Amino acid sequence: MQLPAGDSELVQIVDAALAEAARRAGDWLVCRPGCAQCCHGAFELSPLDALRLRAGMEALRAAEPARAAEVERRARAWIEVHRADFPGDLRTGLLGESEEDRERFEEFANEAACPALDPATGRCDLYAWRPITCRVFGPPVRVADGEALAHCELCFAGASNAEVAACEMPLPHEREARLLDEMGVRGETVVAFALLR
Repeated sequence: MQLPAGDSELVQIVDAALAEAARRAGDWLVCRPGCAQCCHGAFELSPLDALRLRAGMEALRAAEPARAAEVERRARAWIEVHRADFPGDLRTGLLGESEEDRERFEEFANEAACPALDPATGRCDLYAWRPITCRVFGPPVRVADGEALAHCELCFAGASNAEVAACEMPLPHEREARLLDEMGVRGETVVAFALLR
């Protein structure tokens, strides 16, 4: 399956919003290359993000096969370590949708490093293809209920609520939802499964 044509535009919009939020935040935003706090803990990955990661893996296999093999090794190891507690289908890698599965996911692999994270450098081996969740972590964004702002706990230390709000990063949820609808694919997964063929 090919990435939808609108994915590159979505990524550009998100990256531009991040750059603007970072500009407004200045020193409040402490995110820097090598800071990998946000690279720990499992999170739900949309079919669009999974497809983007797969495209990134194909590009990495073509350009740097040894590095791609190491990413795949880390992904397989991640799955092996967490397989007994995976709240979904190990064959497909899809997360379960029941209330029980969702509750189990809340406590699932919260401390585990992302398999795309190079432990030697603290950098993402698939940075250009990273999921939207990874692209928006750091600056203040509206959480699911739309009311509260959330941001990386390392950022905005000592900032007032007004200073945090002035750096809010808008998210193109509607655009992303349209792309997912166009894809016609359902089911969320986690990074480790998306990295493997």
